Parts: sequence; structure tokens; C-alpha cells
Amino acid sequence: MPHVNHGKTAPFALALGPEEPTLSVPRVRAPLAVEASAVMSDPRWSQRRRGATPDASGPLTASSLPERRALLIVNPKARNGAAPLDEIRAALRAGGITPIEPEPDDCVALIERHARACDLVVLGGGDGTMNHAAPALVASGLPLGILPLGTANDLARSLQIPLDPVAAARTIVTNDPKPVDLGWVNGHYYFNVASIGFSADLAGELTADAKKKWGTVGYAIAAFRLLRRARPFTVTIEHDGQTEKVVTIQASVGNGRHYGGGMTVSESATVDDGKLDFYSLEVAHWWRLLALLPALRRGTQGEAADVRAFRTTEIRLTTRKPRPVNTDGELTTQTPAHFKVVPRAVRIFAPEHGTRPPESRFPLPF
Repeated sequence: MPHVNHGKTAPFALALGPEEPTLSVPRVRAPLAVEASAVMSDPRWSQRRRGATPDASGPLTASSLPERRALLIVNPKARNGAAPLDEIRAALRAGGITPIEPEPDDCVALIERHARACDLVVLGGGDGTMNHAAPALVASGLPLGILPLGTANDLARSLQIPLDPVAAARTIVTNDPKPVDLGWVNGHYYFNVASIGFSADLAGELTADAKKKWGTVGYAIAAFRLLRRARPFTVTIEHDGQTEKVVTIQASVGNGRHYGGGMTVSESATVDDGKLDFYSLEVAHWWRLLALLPALRRGTQGEAADVRAFRTTEIRLTTRKPRPVNTDGELTTQTPAHFKVVPRAVRIFAPEHGTRPPESRFPLPF
């Protein structure tokens, strides 16, 4: 059985979410964040963000608008965590955001320590980094700006945030934060997808060094090596008053839209729809997974006869023996697994409309 990662080898130590999340997440707003929120509601703030000269009438003037302060944290262990930051800092400052960069530490500890002195958090890393910071973001109420520096960057893809870090920084200063949901499993938050079976076995096979060196190419190589060793297992599914026992090779519970560098949970899934998208690959032979690849990329796998798919807000998965649960590439817990959606749990700077970032050339197969 793959080893469950308890934070010893992850870029940051693992942080737990609430024991039982409610559907409405209370926010503890930092004083400066409250002030900034009030200012940003004024149309002249939007004018200023976009480089225009605000209307000087009324009590709010361009000179009185406070500059926002951003807690800038970069995970140096992310695949592109060593990227130069000068252009990113310049892009933030050009948009009226002053980056605050404390001494390196666990990102959760940094957010908790500096929340009252900042108006937003700008976090550089991959999906694992974003997941790890989620509890602190929920508790502080601070909005998040994403610098996609990881391997797959699926949350950025789901939100149409540019995958170029400098362009992503400009997105932070030219857009308002939008509320997004979080998935929750056994006390752990996640943004994209949690699963048991094949993808969890794959996550257990990959090392951080391999992901950093090979990126999604390494994922693909490891996946095809593992594919022929994949074995089906029995899982009991409880949701919406129903109980089903099925034999599957993988069961996935999606909160967002994308995972694995461009694979799609469901063609209708979004990270802010208040729903979980479930699918189970109940295939008879491993080679059938290869035939499903195009559908998995489009998010239409639920149309296949050997794929079970539905939408819900809460689900429980039980297996005869404990099986590890993969949340966005990290093994964080095990079955029995209790999943919930936490609607509008955090706010992220993202464009309202735009061109979707390109898919990875070598997306994860599953």
C-alpha cells in the first residue's frame, strides 16, 4: 500500500481542516482587509486598478485610496519555485500592491502570523501548496492571488488564470476576487480532485524530485508503467440516501474542473458550483482505460456504460481494507473517507471571462 504522506516529505507540513465543515464558512476578517474590501466596492477603485484616474468627487480620492499589502509566499520546492520574482514584484507594485516578504516558514504559519498586516495573500506554488494553505485562508478571510509555479497547476486552469507567473500577477491587480468552493475529506481541504485506486497508487509511486524534474511527462511515464499492475477493488458508495457496492479501478470526487494537467472531472464542473462531481471507472480490463482517455480529457467519461457518474454534495466511500486517498497529488488520508463540499469557502483573484490556459502536453491519464 502506498505510504500516506503526513507532511514529512511535502513542501509544507500538513494542516487539517475543520472536523466537520458547515456549508457556510464564517470569516474572521483582518482590519486592513475590511478596509480594503470597503474601498474596492467603490467604482473608483476599479478605475484605479485598471490604470485610469479615479473621479475625484466625493470623500474617496486617488490619493486617499490605500495601497494594498500582499503577503507574498513562494514554495521553493515547487517545480518552478526558483523562478525570478523581480518581474512579479514589479507587476504587483504597478497595480498598487506592495509585496510583504517575511522570512521563509510554513505557509500556514506565515498567513496566521501576518494576516492582520495584509490585505491579500499571493502564493506561488502548485496545487499541493494551495491545498495546504486553504485552512489559513478560510480562517483569515484573506483573498488569494495564485502564481502557478507547480507541475500541473490545475486550479489555475480551472479559474482561467494565466500559467505564466508574471501574467498571473497582472491578473491579481486587474481582477476582483471571486468566491470558490473547497472539497473536504476526513478533515483535509482540496481544490480539485480526491480519489482512491489507480491515481492514489500513482501518487504513491512518484517522488517530489521526479515531479520537479520531469513534470507531467514523469506522471505519464509512471502511469503507463503502473497501468498493467492496476487491479480492481470493491468500494461501498453512500450518497443522497443510497448505498451501492461496486467493483472499480478508481473512484474520484471532484470539487473543481481540471486535474492531472488538463484532465477534466466533468464537462459541466466548475470550482464554484456548490457540487461534487463523482465518477467511478468500473472497467473490466486495464486497456479499457486507454480507450477512455479522450473522454477523460473532455470530461464526458460519465457517458460510458462502464463509468458511474453523478453530482452530489456529500459522499462516503468505504473499502474492506484502508486505501490511501489522493488529494491533488498528495496522499493525505485513507478510507473510510467522508467527502463534503464547502461552498464559497475562499476568494481567489481570477478573470471573469477569457481564454482557457493551454492543456499540458502530457496530462495525467486519470
